[in-house]
Amino acid sequence: MRFRTRKNQIETTEAEISRMTGDLEDLHHDVGMPAMHETLAVWAEDLRGATSRATDRRTFLLGAGALAVGGAALVAVNRTPGVAGAATNSSSSSSASSANPPNTRGGITGLSGDLAVAALAASLENLAVYAYGAGIGAATAGKLGTVPPAVVTFAETAKSQHTEHAAAWNSILTAAGKHAVTVTDPKLTPTVNQKFAQVTNVTDLADLALLLENVAAQTYQVQASALKGTKAIETAATIQPVEMQHAAILYFVLGEYPGTQTAKGTPLAFNPTSLATS
Repeated sequence: MRFRTRKNQIETTEAEISRMTGDLEDLHHDVGMPAMHETLAVWAEDLRGATSRATDRRTFLLGAGALAVGGAALVAVNRTPGVAGAATNSSSSSSASSANPPNTRGGITGLSGDLAVAALAASLENLAVYAYGAGIGAATAGKLGTVPPAVVTFAETAKSQHTEHAAAWNSILTAAGKHAVTVTDPKLTPTVNQKFAQVTNVTDLADLALLLENVAAQTYQVQASALKGTKAIETAATIQPVEMQHAAILYFVLGEYPGTQTAKGTPLAFNPTSLATS
């Protein structure tokens, strides 16, 4: 089946989209995921080790503090009976509550460095999962007119890959003793909801998905320069090309040549970063 989603653009066939989706999935599972999992395993182990060492140091310091308080309490007991116990309990409670303050907004805030980038990336991946899921639901319910089955298959494949990417970033956060990010990116979610409310056909849906993929790809490119750890950089570098592969197929779905371009089709610089978020 041939179709053209925009006037005066290249024709697209379902067979071509299916073939590209198959190639995308093969590359993802044969190359991308094994490389990412290997990198994540080392990074997570390093983080667990660092967390364990920090816990050991904290336990030692708290123990030392308890001994000091205990010694002071013994002195206080001799001077003012009954006061020492209350002071010790108050001190212990304060230490416990401040040792590991909970993150808010699904784990996005309260982080810094590489973990902050991991949380941002997870929230973007969550947003893509949400958007693709909503689009698939609308398409299969017949709300978007005729949607070629190959386009739905691509959307399902992209959603699955974004789900895996979100899980990857969250595995790093939990390995570091932090909360997994369960929310969608708070900056972009209102925009996505607004644009999705205006989606009436497959072209609108592809445009929205393309925006998300370009934002993700450009954000990874920008944030990679802010990462410090080698394994953090490798993780971002493994995932970012997948977002660009998604974008390339979406350009083809729209009947356009792959790559960022102006409204008139003039090619722009390779993956510009004007859409990157932080």
